[in-house]
Amino acid sequence: MDETLFDFLLRMGDSTLILGHRISEWCGHAPVLEEDIALANTALDLIGQTQMWLGLAGEIEGKGRSADDLAFLRDAWDFRNALLVELPNGDFGRTILRQFLFDAWHKPMLKALAGSDNERVAEIAAKAVKEVDYHLERSANTVVALGDGTDESHRRMQDALDALWPYAGELRTIAGPDGVIPDGVADAHSAMMREVLSEATLKIPEGEFAHKGGVSGQMHTEHLGHLLTTMQWLQRAYPGATW
Repeated sequence: MDETLFDFLLRMGDSTLILGHRISEWCGHAPVLEEDIALANTALDLIGQTQMWLGLAGEIEGKGRSADDLAFLRDAWDFRNALLVELPNGDFGRTILRQFLFDAWHKPMLKALAGSDNERVAEIAAKAVKEVDYHLERSANTVVALGDGTDESHRRMQDALDALWPYAGELRTIAGPDGVIPDGVADAHSAMMREVLSEATLKIPEGEFAHKGGVSGQMHTEHLGHLLTTMQWLQRAYPGATW
């Protein structure tokens, strides 16, 4: 088994899985119907991408595990998602800002991967980036609207940025299928964040990102275990059940 490729596929698939599940928690609870539908659609896109990344990971592993097996039958310490995506939703503004910080990295990462020498990886990335184009456009516009909105919305968005900013740097440690971080991704990520946050009149916290956890052996926050308990309950309560 190609351990480097397998780890990369888990990093991508676990990140979209956990973020998709987090966003789905808003279903029926968003502030307006339009946002409820948009968040649900984004979650579905991310879960669809998870199916592709983890499906390929199962093939590479060669142990007969499917995407569902990898999603629902691993414990928290085996997950390789970015820490940013497992953090609780908080209020709507915090959810949207977390989404933007991820989207601002996700799009250039997928664009780079679409040119990968690994044909399967390139195919998945080329398909996923079409969806992420929309994700980024929507999250960026909403961050600007809230950040440059009322005093209350601006305060909430600044609080969210102060809390989430340290976690965004870890995304830059995610290497490609060859174990090398693709050229240009970090610069594109930084440029997009700074452009949108400036337009949103938000003050970027001083200093560079803190890398909260590395590519391997990362320490998850206390929130992942609770999230997995909810996400994996049905499969673990009724193992192998079909309907």
